[in-house]
Amino acid sequence: MKTIDFSKINLSDEPPVREPERQYYFIAKAREYVREQAEKAGHPLTFCVVTFGCQMNARDSEKLAGILEQIGYREEADEGKADFVIYNTCTVRENANQRVYGRLGQLNRVKKKNPHMLIGLCGCMMQEPEVVEKLKKSYRFVDLIFGTHNIYKFAELIATRLESGRMVIDIWKDTDKIVEDLPAERKYSFKSGVNIMFGCNNFCSYCIVPYVRGRERSRNPHDIIREIEELVADGVVEVMLLGQNVNSYGKNLEQPMSFAQLLREIEKIDGLKRIRFMTSHPKDLSDELIEVMGSSEKICRHLHLPIQSGSSRILEKMNRRYTKEHYLELVEKIRSSVPDISLTTDIIVGFPGETEEDFQETLDVVRKVRYDSAFTFIYSKRTGTPAAIMEDQVPESVVKDRFDRLLKEVQSISGEVCSVYTNTIQDVLVETVNDHDAALVTGRMSNNLLVHFPGGEDLIGKIVSVELKECRGFYYIGDMIKK
Repeated sequence: MKTIDFSKINLSDEPPVREPERQYYFIAKAREYVREQAEKAGHPLTFCVVTFGCQMNARDSEKLAGILEQIGYREEADEGKADFVIYNTCTVRENANQRVYGRLGQLNRVKKKNPHMLIGLCGCMMQEPEVVEKLKKSYRFVDLIFGTHNIYKFAELIATRLESGRMVIDIWKDTDKIVEDLPAERKYSFKSGVNIMFGCNNFCSYCIVPYVRGRERSRNPHDIIREIEELVADGVVEVMLLGQNVNSYGKNLEQPMSFAQLLREIEKIDGLKRIRFMTSHPKDLSDELIEVMGSSEKICRHLHLPIQSGSSRILEKMNRRYTKEHYLELVEKIRSSVPDISLTTDIIVGFPGETEEDFQETLDVVRKVRYDSAFTFIYSKRTGTPAAIMEDQVPESVVKDRFDRLLKEVQSISGEVCSVYTNTIQDVLVETVNDHDAALVTGRMSNNLLVHFPGGEDLIGKIVSVELKECRGFYYIGDMIKK
């Protein structure tokens, strides 16, 4: 984002129509309200952004934090002490909604003691009409409610709330709008998520995401490149390209561009060391993309490729648009082009109609692919999706048994696969001081495996060579090689 002097924005003028200039105006306006409230309170006002869900949400939360900081709030880690708490919600599973309601109940008690406190809700959960109705009826103490499509309006909505003193609700059903150059406060100085697209067109039968995130829309490649160049100039060495399905990138641009072509352009950026991306859908992972991954010096040797089920029959019911055979052929192609690739996946157990035979097909894929790790889920009925009304829901006891068997198989294989790097020297990007032992630092290999080794805070953000001494399942213990 370009540097803006908000103090020079004339608030007596009408708000601009164009974005992002309109939001800069409302940042300046909200700053005045917050400054006045801070003077009354006798201390700077604070904020806490609480993120539920995926990496897309995590990146959105960085934008929320950036806007709040520009408005004049200071970050506070404890939501119980903050003057502005905003929940960036997820709704992939219905129990996620219940967690939010529970947290809101606790916040209400805090708010009664803090007259300056504001509570905001945004994200996927807010795109469900019944949720908004429930909040209007039973959670009147919430100040601000908006969804996934208009996050860029955050400053404007805050200013509206501070001006009116009333609950503000602004939910859009869909949008084709992408607003660039908004503030963002990164969690890490050395790595960053970068949205390359928004929305999803896949409509997997179990998934609510297309309904709450809207249709696919890709960012202009020039804006993506410019953002990454600015991040690199600010010390970032690794980017994670984000989209519900990155393989679909560029299809809706005026001048269509493939995801593989975008990767080639990003690779040219001087100073950028590592490129990651997620998530890839197997249905449209192209030969061109596989070739780019194989020839690249910057794309990390890790691919998350959700299978969901090993049964072609169940995959059809899921509307995944590939078969077991197609998936295994794809894996073969990837491994042929990128022999040292680390493959991870998502698997759902207990989808409606899943038989023991279907489940055995899933186990067969797990044994053939030999994933480094797998995120395994028990099917969760999601109201509003086609799968929720399917017949032949699998009994809970059967699902639990299958899940346990799958987990055992996945863990056994991943332990073997991940241990192959023992006694080798690998490049590791140091991310943090170890949570459990301050004498250690924790970093990540290109293949996404974690490594813990002796070191200090001064190594954070650096890529160093580490000899891997011992594999402990999903991570390594090692020693840095002194140069």
